[in-house]
Order: sequence, then C-alpha cells, then structure tokens
Amino acid sequence: MDQNVLNILMVVEVVISTVLVVCVILQNRAEGLGSLFGGGGEVFRTKRGLEKFLYYFTIVLAVLMAVISLIIVKYTKG
Repeated sequence: MDQNVLNILMVVEVVISTVLVVCVILQNRAEGLGSLFGGGGEVFRTKRGLEKFLYYFTIVLAVLMAVISLIIVKYTKG
C-alpha cells in the first residue's frame, strides 16, 4: 500500500480517537462519582435524543477505529 494512504489512515485514526474521547466525556457528564461505584439509587431510564445519538455514535467510532487499526497493522507488516 502506498505510504501516502497509510499516512492518511493514521491521521484519520487520530481524529477518530479524539472524537471518541470527546463523546465518552460528554456521555459521562451527568454521572456523579457515587453512581460510578454503584450508588445513587437511580431507576432504569431509556436514552433519548442527544444521549441516544452519542451512545450509538460512540459505538460506531469505536468500530471504525478498530477496523482502521487492523488495516494499518495488516499493511505495515507486510
């Protein structure tokens, strides 16, 4: 594979990882430290609106990052 394509894939991976970190931080913004360890006594509620979009967008970004990482590894090794 051409070196330029590998460089582009690496830049895309850095961008995806940065956006992924931001998505995770935005999801946990409303969570308190107590609920992190099982406290809080909250009842189950469904995700709606932006929260639901961020949840699915995070999953898509994680899968894309894994696929791009595997492509980079495959073509740099050989």
